[in-house]
Amino acid sequence: MSFNLPGFENDVPVYIKYGTDITEAQLLRFRAFNTWQETLKKSLAAQKDPKHPFHKSPYELKSVEIQSVDWFAKDTDRAFVGFVKLEAEIKNKNPNEKPLPGIAFLRGMSVAMLMILRPSDSKTERHVIMTEQPRIPAGSLRFLEIPAGMMDDQKTFYGAAAREIKEETGLTVHEEDLQDLTQLALSDAENHEGLEHGMYPSPGGLDESIKIFLWEKVMDRQEIVGLTGRLSGKRKSSEMITIRILPYERLWVEGARDAKTLAAWSLYEALKRSRRLSNTKTW
Repeated sequence: MSFNLPGFENDVPVYIKYGTDITEAQLLRFRAFNTWQETLKKSLAAQKDPKHPFHKSPYELKSVEIQSVDWFAKDTDRAFVGFVKLEAEIKNKNPNEKPLPGIAFLRGMSVAMLMILRPSDSKTERHVIMTEQPRIPAGSLRFLEIPAGMMDDQKTFYGAAAREIKEETGLTVHEEDLQDLTQLALSDAENHEGLEHGMYPSPGGLDESIKIFLWEKVMDRQEIVGLTGRLSGKRKSSEMITIRILPYERLWVEGARDAKTLAAWSLYEALKRSRRLSNTKTW
């Protein structure tokens, strides 16, 4: 089955081929697909600039083949598209040049949270909240990372971050206590081609961009001790998540396998040095 996707260069429709596991309407409702094609549209249009490296021989999107679809809550009335794998044909008119690599796994945007606790009686001591859980794609049953989750279409980024903190740690936080580290860092960057204000962990094959938030609190030491005792080792049976509270100095060591953890650590350190973070609030 197929349909034509309108609105690309010179209003020439793009041929979309798909199978029986998704309909045209369902694909066009999938937020990740729409974000991907809109961003690509802006990138292709940018080739009109004489300074663009592809200006003399611009590339065009010719077709898209939807190769596979994964559904969440598939057998319920709340079923929705979770992941889409596609191959896009993107080439120019130069017969001596190969098409651009076009295989992409679409899963959409997500959020991650760097959660730091600071005892009120120390200027240097810090603790960080992390999660340990199975990550089968990595072949791991005890993968250590900062709390994170996929973006819900009905939530703001701040609301999604607060929701993930609640779901993974049991802590309730307010949106005004969250600072968007990726937004702060990228505010002075060249926002090429309308890309998301997030961190792309694997742009060679994955569309996902991750907004990284900071939740940092100064607390009485006894409150931290009580919180540590309440959270450490706490397991959520539904998602098999164990909460870990570690010294901040161990964050880059224990989280070195996880891109979003390393990104959160580096952004936090750089933004602290540049004095672009708001003052830490007390709980």
